[in-house]
This record gives sequence, C-alpha cells and structure tokens, in this order.
Amino acid sequence: MPSTAETVEVDFITPRHLAGGGDPAWITVPLHRASGWSHGNDPLMPRVLLSSPDQKALLRLEPDPDGQWWTLRHAAEPGRPAWYASFGAHTPVELIAAVTDTLTALASPGSESADPFEPLRQTAWSAPSVGADGLVSPDDTAYVQQLGSAEEPGAWFVTATLGPNRPVWQAHFGAHTPPHLVAAFTTALADPNPVYRTTGARGLPTLNPHLVTRRYVDVPAVYVAAALEERVRSLAARHNATPTAPPPSRQAPSPQPGHSR
Repeated sequence: MPSTAETVEVDFITPRHLAGGGDPAWITVPLHRASGWSHGNDPLMPRVLLSSPDQKALLRLEPDPDGQWWTLRHAAEPGRPAWYASFGAHTPVELIAAVTDTLTALASPGSESADPFEPLRQTAWSAPSVGADGLVSPDDTAYVQQLGSAEEPGAWFVTATLGPNRPVWQAHFGAHTPPHLVAAFTTALADPNPVYRTTGARGLPTLNPHLVTRRYVDVPAVYVAAALEERVRSLAARHNATPTAPPPSRQAPSPQPGHSR
C-alpha cells in the first residue's frame, strides 16, 4: 500500500550496521534537551558542536569527506587521561547514541571492568579466519579489534565492510576510552533487532538481499515524529530516578505487519 500524507513508509533493516547513518537528531537533540549539553549558533558552518554541562566533553559533527564525521573528546580527569571516540559518516546513529546515552548516565558499579568483546561472543561473533586478532560478525561484514597487548591495551577499531577494500564505516576509540563506553557500542552493534529508516533505499550502503534484510511498513507519520520525543522524555527521566534504566532502542511504535524486501 503506498504511503499517504498521514503515513510514512518505514524500512526495518538488519543487520543494523549496514542500515546507513540515519538522522543525527537521534543523538544531538537528546544530548541538548535531556542532558543539558549546550550548542553554539553558527548557521553559516555545516557543523554541530555540543559541549557537556561540565565542559569536559565535546561532540563535533562535521562533514569530512576524508575522515570521521563524528568526534567525541573528553578532557583528562583524576586517574584517566583525555580520551576520544570518532565515527564515520555511515555509522548508524543508534550505535553512536549507545555511547552518548551511557556517557550521560550514572556509571554503574563494575563499569571499569567491562569487556567490549563479551556482547559479541554472546551473539556468535568469532575470531577471523586468518592472520588477525579480534572478532568478526557471523556474516563477515563487521570486525572489531583492539590494538596493543594485555599489559598495554591500545585503541579499538570497529569496521563495517562489504568485502575486501570496501569499507562502509569505521569507529575508533582511543586507548583511554572508558571500557563501558566501548562495550555500550559493541552491545548495540551486536543487537539482532532491526533499526528503522524513513529514507528508503537511498540511505543504504547496499541492497544486496544476501547481506541486508528489509521489512517495510506504513506507519502513521505522527508516530515516527513522536519516537524522538519519547526518547528525549525517557532519557530526561533518568536524572530524576534512582535506578538508571537502559536507554530506549530506536524502534517505531507498534507498526503493523509489513513486507520483506
């Protein structure tokens, strides 16, 4: 059934790391409205700068055809040097949001001992077949590795790829990035649930049905618009609650059964 003015055609896509970048507002709006991050006002520049209330963290979104579009930097603190994380243009916003949501939440006990590889092992990721450390996804389209050694852990690299010499995006985490933030990213990466896109095939890095599964539905436009508002409310509520609940996943509200592509 074709979409109408009251409905929007939504694609539910798996695996999520091949769903394309998505809407940056999924990250920037909650940071500003739910977590109090401030932004500048420079409409002549194609960039977004958001700084945390304590001015220790800065998120930069800037189109860069030769590098990472998203960069998150955090100043040094007692017991931890300055650290950074960066993400390519086609990194799904749901994965980046997992990092920013965790950064703005209260740290849970034991977070410093988090193992970013563990969520991948639990979802059947395995060691590469030849010549490298790390873990690779069951479909061979995503790869996670950490440089360094057990004594001197180094930076993390996460790469989504469509084959040799065909990278889709890459995420970098500096060696001093808190492990629970890297683990938040790998947990979102390993999540088998689909993410949704309203841009159709235009935002997908591939339409290969052997790599990507698409299920589309017509969803009331008001529901799609409300999803971001609900995310903001849910994240804002964390600051008023004693326990911190996991942040909401990016899913359209109650779609009717759709069609596979």
